[in-house]
Amino acid sequence: MTKLQLENGPGIVLASQSAARRKMLEDAGVHVETFPARVDEDEIKLAMRAEGAKVEDAAVKLAEAKARRIAEKFPGAIVIGCDQMLDCNGVWFDKPVDRAHAAAHLRAFSGKTHRLVSAVVAYRNMVRVWHHVDSAKLTVRILTDEFIETYLDAAGEGALASVGAYQLEGLGAQLFTRVDGDYFTVLGMPLLPLLGFLRANGALAP
Repeated sequence: MTKLQLENGPGIVLASQSAARRKMLEDAGVHVETFPARVDEDEIKLAMRAEGAKVEDAAVKLAEAKARRIAEKFPGAIVIGCDQMLDCNGVWFDKPVDRAHAAAHLRAFSGKTHRLVSAVVAYRNMVRVWHHVDSAKLTVRILTDEFIETYLDAAGEGALASVGAYQLEGLGAQLFTRVDGDYFTVLGMPLLPLLGFLRANGALAP
């Protein structure tokens, strides 16, 4: 428990197995318990696509499903669900499943601008009490096949850990010519609005 987090405040639970999101919160002085939420993300995405939903709505729906699933187990706690979607020219991209899939992602992004949409939803006592969604635009330089293979050699399994096959805070920075938007949103969570919500709800020191 840090001095920035109130001892008598509500517990905070992150409905995710994302090490990056947990680190983001802990680096900001927020102690969280993490529990992965087992939801059928593919089914939700297919339904949202069939409805013609915006990518922002899909990200919120996924984040809400995760928060709601874990909130059942932790009455009184603030349960945080997050999701990130990548939209490139109207196509939604999922996390690559292997190296060949990651290479295909990078070839698709080469020379184009794509959007990362990050949503966060908070539940308490099985009620959605807050949500926020933000997006960032990232322009990828023209990538040669040789560079893509060299990059994937260096990135290793890390290339499979994010929807875009990159981490902006590391080697992924070499992919881009321009990034417009909030840094934390790119990393996978609109952190500053979330901290504001936690302060306003008695979890963090004002």
